[in-house]
Formats: sequence, C-alpha cells, structure tokens
Amino acid sequence: MDITIHHAFVPHTDGEAALGFYRDLLGMEVLNDVGYQDMRWITVAPPGSTTSVVLHPPAIDPGLTDEERRVILDVVAKGAHAAVTLATDDLDGLFERLVAAGADVVQEPTDQDYGVRDCAFRDPTGNLVRVNQRA
Repeated sequence: MDITIHHAFVPHTDGEAALGFYRDLLGMEVLNDVGYQDMRWITVAPPGSTTSVVLHPPAIDPGLTDEERRVILDVVAKGAHAAVTLATDDLDGLFERLVAAGADVVQEPTDQDYGVRDCAFRDPTGNLVRVNQRA
C-alpha cells in the first residue's frame, strides 16, 4: 500500500495576508483559489510538491453556535489552533528573508537537543509555522 499526505488544512482570516506570507515570502505556488460568498479557500504548495496546504476560513461549519464560532476564532487568533512544519535547505537564509519582511518571529534558528535545527514564525492569522533545516 502506498499512502501520501495530499492536503493539510490551516485556517486564515485574511486571504490576501495569507498569500503575502505563503506565496510571496515562502515562495509557494497557488494551486487553487476558490471563493464562495464571502469565504475563500486557497491551496498553496512548494513548487513541484505533491503535498499542499489548504488555507481555509475557520469556524464555518453551519452546525456551530455563535459562541462556539467565537471560541474557535479566539483560539485561532492566539495561534493555538493550527501549525505546519516546513523544511528548507537554507534555514538561515529563509529566516533572514522572513525577518527582513517583518514576519512574526517565534524562535530564531536553533539546534534542538533532539537533532533538528529549526526556527518558527506565526503566519498573519497566528498559526505556528516551524521550518526545519533539511539534512
């Protein structure tokens, strides 16, 4: 059996800001950009990748109460709802580029005790984006 990860879902609260981060700063390609009423789903991926990230509006399930929707949006705003880990062959170069663009730094490049060199940012919605140095 062959199984791969096809999509991972990360919420966004501002499609243009999300594009500014994932497309313009991280260099991902936009594979799909779908709008419905006032909502927007944006699928992005590194060039040539078979795995993509679907940036989606949070708390849109029609079964949610207004209170549940508010709680979800509060958790998303705190950055405690979703995270994604990326990898690059130039961690320090990517870090410097993101810092120069004003990205929200959570952690500078660090050699972790468990053998990974990584850094972390928050995307414009607040989601945690970790970046590993590719071996």
